[in-house]
Amino acid sequence: MIETILEKTTAYINKMPKSLRKNYGQFFTSKETALYMARLFNIPKNDEISILDPGAGSGILSAALIERLCKSNVKTVNLVCYENDDNIIELLEENLALIKSNVEITLNYEIRRENYILSQENDYNEMLDANPNPEKYDIVIGNPPYKKIPKDAPEALAMPDICYGAPNLYFIFMEMAVYNLIPDGEMVFIIPRSWTSGAYFKSFRQKFFSECVIEHIHLFVSRDKVFENESVLQETMILKIKKNTKKPEKITITTTKSNSDFSEITSFQAPYDIVVAGKDRFVYLVTNADDVNTLQKLRQWNDTLPSLGMKMKTGLTVDFRNRDILKNTEEEAAVPLFYSQHIQSGKVVFPIGKENEYIVTNQPGLLQNNSNYLFVKRFTAKEEHRRLQCGIYLARKYPKYTKISTQNKINFIDGLCGLSECVVYGLYVLFNSTIYDCYYRILNGSTQVNSTEVNTMPVPPLRIIEKMGQELIKTRDMSEDSCNQILRSYL
Repeated sequence: MIETILEKTTAYINKMPKSLRKNYGQFFTSKETALYMARLFNIPKNDEISILDPGAGSGILSAALIERLCKSNVKTVNLVCYENDDNIIELLEENLALIKSNVEITLNYEIRRENYILSQENDYNEMLDANPNPEKYDIVIGNPPYKKIPKDAPEALAMPDICYGAPNLYFIFMEMAVYNLIPDGEMVFIIPRSWTSGAYFKSFRQKFFSECVIEHIHLFVSRDKVFENESVLQETMILKIKKNTKKPEKITITTTKSNSDFSEITSFQAPYDIVVAGKDRFVYLVTNADDVNTLQKLRQWNDTLPSLGMKMKTGLTVDFRNRDILKNTEEEAAVPLFYSQHIQSGKVVFPIGKENEYIVTNQPGLLQNNSNYLFVKRFTAKEEHRRLQCGIYLARKYPKYTKISTQNKINFIDGLCGLSECVVYGLYVLFNSTIYDCYYRILNGSTQVNSTEVNTMPVPPLRIIEKMGQELIKTRDMSEDSCNQILRSYL
């Protein structure tokens, strides 16, 4: 049954242009992933259960779950599938009919050809014409659409309590799925990792965790092996939640290399309060005891950069939008424009003979004081040894300038009243250490260093940062090992 559905789905994928499917945010689940997701549920001990599959696509998730239910004590399944893509409805109808004719349990199914979110907008917001008894389900299984939508899109306006800026459909589906669950009902979704941190998803996370708890997280080591046939580069996870607020002691976190090796799973039990933590309800994706130890060590400090009067910010100048004011060589009124290439072996080296190293402008938004900074690269390659790569910028090395500029592919840390050299060197010790790099990788699975997230990371008191800086200045050794040795003495 699953194989037949998979063959039909593959034929559909080959027939439909990817550009068209991308308009819907439509990426299909592999057979192995679908079967694994179905295995994660604790099947209710009822003769009859209800299932919701929002954004059902070709129905492979429903097929995998029903195949699992056939081996349980369940006798009747009531399945509701939402799908409003006219191109795939016929295939979904064929597949559900195939499932019904191949199982011994009683299967009642319904395909709703409507927008999953908008069809429940009034009920979700408890409007005057809301249904007094909205439908609830024992189980929800889903691979929601991955697609950014405008902040004024109907789906975003339908769920204003969780949407900020231009949201992504996948987390809107997640919240509506929780709404659709009965108390103690379970949901398993395959989704991107991006919701786990950052200000962008803050409102969603806070509401999500006020209603449900995580029981299981599954991570994929290879981001290009989850939707192999789709050429999707996406940090992806499988999430199982239960709709209640009773926190379990631990969360199960499993890992595989791709979507086809679920026989080779690493498993780890992580303390719940280590994984879901902080007022912003970040989800820290630990995979072993070393990761837990990293979080515990750094969380002994209660300060952050902002609490100490410092802040990481994103570089000011988007170079391709300001080509007319960029200069290759120094000229009158020109000031340096720093790029990630200027960060070399812990220092900022300038000039390096790069194109557009100078900028001539009076726009205050593109200029910053020539002060001491810690520069940090915003983007690194997935395969690189470190995510946090930084360099020390000292104003006294460039005395002829009162202003400088930074390209927006680097971040910089500055202070309200400027930073002393000792503080900058101390910050370098932190951000060039192995433990801070590990912390950031646990916090954020992407290759982009997000200033909002860095500003939430715990840091030691200012006096300790200064002492670390003094020690680094004495050693003159900018290596990662040197920073580790200094930091270890304060942990």
